[in-house]
Amino acid sequence: MTAHPDLASLARVLGEPSRMHMLSLLMEGRALTAKELAHGTGIEPATATSHLRQLLDLNLVSCQPQGRHKYFRLASAEVARLMETLMVLAPRTQQTETDLPPMHQARLCYDHLAGRLGTFVTRRLKDLEVITPDYQITPQGEVWFLDLGIQLQPLKKSRRKLAYPCLDWSERQDHLAGSLGAALVGHFTGQGWLIQTKHTRLLTLTEQGNEQLQVLFGALPAGVVFQRTGSAEASH
Repeated sequence: MTAHPDLASLARVLGEPSRMHMLSLLMEGRALTAKELAHGTGIEPATATSHLRQLLDLNLVSCQPQGRHKYFRLASAEVARLMETLMVLAPRTQQTETDLPPMHQARLCYDHLAGRLGTFVTRRLKDLEVITPDYQITPQGEVWFLDLGIQLQPLKKSRRKLAYPCLDWSERQDHLAGSLGAALVGHFTGQGWLIQTKHTRLLTLTEQGNEQLQVLFGALPAGVVFQRTGSAEASH
């Protein structure tokens, strides 16, 4: 007998607003308790426990006991990709620039830069003719990356695709993915321009990063703000 994906069960679980809200909260990458998820979703803890049981049954979340508490997080990168796709398709609510959440400002999308900063950097790479509109590196782009300190030859020899567009769920625009995107965000974090918050995909722009990225790309977009050195929790 051939097994078929039970899409109806998945749709029933994802179709409940509170469960979707929980998954959205976990998109930040932090492990949260049932009580924290209940508070963030605006429901009773007992109701949250029932919802989490259904999410666990479909392997959408994982649970890690630690001391007296149980911590929940997204079960896999596949679940994160599913949520990213749903967020791209979902209708948008109005939000002022000053209310832009940190996750929308800058974050990792797997291993490349996403959020408003990610789409901005991608646009500027095209404006500066570092990459072409179809994500090919130009001759002057070769020099630009070399001057920045990124060696392209190892990336080109890799089996991984060098550069391609990835649709950003919060900005609804493309950002740079591929080994080049990973190398670029690796350079930014290596220089201390961006700091990854421990156990999350959230990236924080530092004061130095704010200065250096403006040197490279010009004025940063509205809603992207920096934190002063030492105020963000770095990952190790």
